[in-house]
Amino acid sequence: MSQSASVWMVLLVALVAANLPFVTDRLLGLVPLSPRTKTLAVRLGELVFLYFVAGGIGLLFESRVGQISPQGWEFYAVTGALFIVLAFPGFTWRYLLKHRS
Repeated sequence: MSQSASVWMVLLVALVAANLPFVTDRLLGLVPLSPRTKTLAVRLGELVFLYFVAGGIGLLFESRVGQISPQGWEFYAVTGALFIVLAFPGFTWRYLLKHRS
């Protein structure tokens, strides 16, 4: 896989992972929970966990291309902020739109 394709793949994985906690009532998309059990705190915990999963996939792709670049705290601050921005559509759908019962 080319470097450009791997970058787009990581961005696509991050987009899906960032929205997964908000579009489903299952824990990590696998374990069924009732809607009352999955609170905002649980969803944010999932968001943090999936941030590290998406980062691990990015690290895997980077190691396949060549040497892994050392990263400082700035890199994690920017990627964390980007991950939160990517989660905005799912958050909007879950909490800001009215759903018909």
